[in-house]
Amino acid sequence: MIDLRSDTVTKPTPEMRRAMMEAEVGDDVYREDPTVNRLEQRAAEICGKEAALFVPTGTMGNTIAIKLLTDPGEEVICDSRGHLLNYELAMTAWFASCLIRTVDAPGGILDWTLIEKAYRPLGPHWAPTGCIEIENTHNMAGGTVYPQEIIDTICGRAHERGLKVHMDGARIFNAAAACGRSVKEIAAQVDTVMFCLSKALGAPAGSMLAGTSAAMDRARLYRKRLGGGMRQAGVLAAAGLIALEQTPARLPEDHANARFLAAGMQSIPGIHVDQSAVATNIVIFDVSATLKSSAEVSGKLKDRGILINPVTATTLRAVTHYDVSRQDCETALGALAEAAA
Repeated sequence: MIDLRSDTVTKPTPEMRRAMMEAEVGDDVYREDPTVNRLEQRAAEICGKEAALFVPTGTMGNTIAIKLLTDPGEEVICDSRGHLLNYELAMTAWFASCLIRTVDAPGGILDWTLIEKAYRPLGPHWAPTGCIEIENTHNMAGGTVYPQEIIDTICGRAHERGLKVHMDGARIFNAAAACGRSVKEIAAQVDTVMFCLSKALGAPAGSMLAGTSAAMDRARLYRKRLGGGMRQAGVLAAAGLIALEQTPARLPEDHANARFLAAGMQSIPGIHVDQSAVATNIVIFDVSATLKSSAEVSGKLKDRGILINPVTATTLRAVTHYDVSRQDCETALGALAEAAA
């Protein structure tokens, strides 16, 4: 099967498996796992933050970040298609006791003009704004990348009002590859940033949350409350270290394959894709003109050995990664043409 459902489906590389087998481990709850400690130090360096924390999932990282940056009863501003709102089981409400205030942002990119309209100061009738969350790259907008000047403006205006900014940077390394900046530059002004080791970077599990040392000390306690104290986690952290050092350099190949898919889809009758929106490794395409539902097209693709998930009744999402070659993309396009017809 050619699996384009997500970049979470990658298998560990031989180097990752070797590092996992040979990992030096200890009890991370006691902060005695040397491999986890090295991973956290390296992640903090890459993000330009004082400290970082290894967490099992990106959802846990985002959940902890919102808890760190808000007080109960506040609002969190985010895009209406954001992962924080739509794919994290209402953890903002359940764990941080905060409400999400949504903004419809073109291409998933919030700017201060849009945020200012949703911003609420402390008042007698409404919940005040507690923090702002931005997603870079933006998953459901098709892997779009925030312009750096927009990130910096949001952070500057937010900090003037005493607000914090969290970046869901699950695929921040894709953003870095696409815009030619370092992760450190991209995340310089945000208060906390989360990125996934298990998505584009290809590690088998785990994500990182980075911020100030004081914030990460508190985050460690929240991680324990959420069941994230993983003890001898160095066997996972070892793969994460390999992912950090080896995978980012080849992400442009995934981006090129995504553009190749989008260009090929555009020539298939009944398929519509906005090629200009394909900035990284995600392609969202519409099949409504085929007169078939996205679930029907997905099923026909599966029958032909291609896995692509529907995201709405009329759209599907294809995600490229290092386990998908250019030849695989060509095969997928052939299957899609048959399924559409």
